[in-house]
Amino acid sequence: MSEPSGAVPAELSTELWPDVQPDAARRLMLAGVESFARRGFHATTTRDIAGRAGMSPAALYVHFPSKAALLFAISKYGHEQTLQLVERVVARPEPATAKMTALVEDFVAWHARRHTVARVVQYELQALPEAEYEEVGRLRRRIEQLVRELITEGVEAGEFDVPEPRTAARAVLSLGVDVARWYSDRMRKSPAALGREYAGLVLNMLGAKAG
Repeated sequence: MSEPSGAVPAELSTELWPDVQPDAARRLMLAGVESFARRGFHATTTRDIAGRAGMSPAALYVHFPSKAALLFAISKYGHEQTLQLVERVVARPEPATAKMTALVEDFVAWHARRHTVARVVQYELQALPEAEYEEVGRLRRRIEQLVRELITEGVEAGEFDVPEPRTAARAVLSLGVDVARWYSDRMRKSPAALGREYAGLVLNMLGAKAG
């Protein structure tokens, strides 16, 4: 299995954090993602981050009061983006099966395409201070709630056959999140193709009715 890369294309910084200003703050977030992905939060120093961003160590504190604040900004934005993704899909006027297909395709593709960012967003949560952890936790619970409600909708419509929608929702999300752990740019399968494959697996898991 290929080793995940810690590099994120610099041109993605504006797409990932469109509301973050100035550009120096985005550069620090990008450097933070790369450093945390390579070394983990605790092993990364503010000097590591600033150096990767081409700045002095003191420059980080101009935009973020601490290394933990930088991690929080990265994690919060990542969870907000995935929540928006889920909200857009579940709002569609389509049967539950079609919405679940689209949700899994998009969710998995996001975690594959942005695997370095997603790895930090999803796997460094325990390093957050309690208040920040709880704020991100609220976003995670909302995402899970929407997926659970979609599964319940499918069960009530006779499209899905699962005994416990809460457990099924967690399984669906866990499959997508785990992609960030092992996916790399060296993979032959594209994020979109992987998303389609995972959608088929999830529909089978949910007992989706053929046709």
